Amino acid sequence: MKTQLIIGTTVSLAILLTGCSDTAEDKAALKKEQKIEHHKDKQVHSHKHEHHLTDSDKKIYEGYFEDAAVKDRRLTDWEGDWQSVYPFLKDGSLDKVFEHKAEDQNKSRKKVKEYYNKGYETDVAHIKIGEKDIIFTKQNKKYRAKYEYDGKEILTYEKGNRGVRYIFKKVSGDNEAPNYVQFSDHIISPERALHFHIYMGDDRKALLKELENWPTYYPDDLTAKEIQEEMLAH
Repeated sequence: MKTQLIIGTTVSLAILLTGCSDTAEDKAALKKEQKIEHHKDKQVHSHKHEHHLTDSDKKIYEGYFEDAAVKDRRLTDWEGDWQSVYPFLKDGSLDKVFEHKAEDQNKSRKKVKEYYNKGYETDVAHIKIGEKDIIFTKQNKKYRAKYEYDGKEILTYEKGNRGVRYIFKKVSGDNEAPNYVQFSDHIISPERALHFHIYMGDDRKALLKELENWPTYYPDDLTAKEIQEEMLAH
């Protein structure tokens, strides 16, 4: 079922240790190096994703594609630990991003930030996604539920481009966890997400009409500065 609505190389993680040391300094150094290598892997993946796309891939990213190109995806495409970018908007960490967007769109930074404030707003600070389960952290409390794939919907936006919502339905778990989650990440076939927008609620149909609030999540181990750099690369 498709719904038309009017409305928006790999770097291996390999650290060779010689000797055996249990000092706090060694552990701290190892942890730091692991984080750097892990993020480097993501940066290379992101660079490949953003700067080595074919013309066809670029069109898909921008929302122009054929229906036949849209494929089903598994929850594991979004597997991992993710953080909301909303706190970074609130503390000013992303102001440089909004300044850049304001220049590109010939709008005031205030107007652009207001738009993204409405889009990013959420009280779900962290999301942990597994093969079948999702854990939501809201006001320091965790809610867990199991989800199963419930199909995809193609949406048509006001300017003519389109997007795909990948929908998952709760089959068991905490009452506080939403009955439905819908992912949107500019990808239309199986591929690991680098970031995503998510729509959470209890009414599948109503969520498809939500176009103004799209909580956005990036990997949990990225700093505000790193997220800013990722956004500017877009």
